[in-house]
Amino acid sequence: MNETSTKAATLSLDALRSGDRAEIAALVEIFMDPVYRLARRMTGNEQDAEDVTQETFIKVIRALPEFEGRSQLATWIYRIAVNESLMSLRRGKPLGSAVEIDATPDGEDDEAIEIVDWAEQPEAELLNTEGKKELDLAISHLSENLRTVFALRDLQDLSIEETATILGISIPNVKTRLLRARLKLRQELSVYHRERLESE
Repeated sequence: MNETSTKAATLSLDALRSGDRAEIAALVEIFMDPVYRLARRMTGNEQDAEDVTQETFIKVIRALPEFEGRSQLATWIYRIAVNESLMSLRRGKPLGSAVEIDATPDGEDDEAIEIVDWAEQPEAELLNTEGKKELDLAISHLSENLRTVFALRDLQDLSIEETATILGISIPNVKTRLLRARLKLRQELSVYHRERLESE
């Protein structure tokens, strides 16, 4: 469980369902930044991320009285944020534009490919402004399926299990998509690293 989920566990579901203003304000304070960061990585720009964040909290607050607590509060909110982000992406596509399709179906055997933990890769060192822009650009080139899994697992620090629950897919599918996302990002970012090293 990450820090956001831990904080969310302190909220009272009864108070949220009954419309308690202080508890709802606490919920918004806990989730505002994580939801915005997720939307920013998913949509690729600040304006869309702000719109997605606003729509997410409007829907969350409206639906709180019916929230039954079958899933964790954090899981439920992230699911709404992901859906809003995907709708924003689809609204932004011009008519006739190509939709990127994953080259291989989920479930394909990727065990032959070895990859070191993402945190140990040079990509984790992209802390300067230029590096962050390159990472954002590389993420924007991922298909929706890969981008969503990468954003939830590696950027929001959710577990494989939480990511699977939010997206309604199996754990093996999450692992497969995450592996493919990391490989595609590494491939694209390696060009940036090589050019940066050559210019130094």
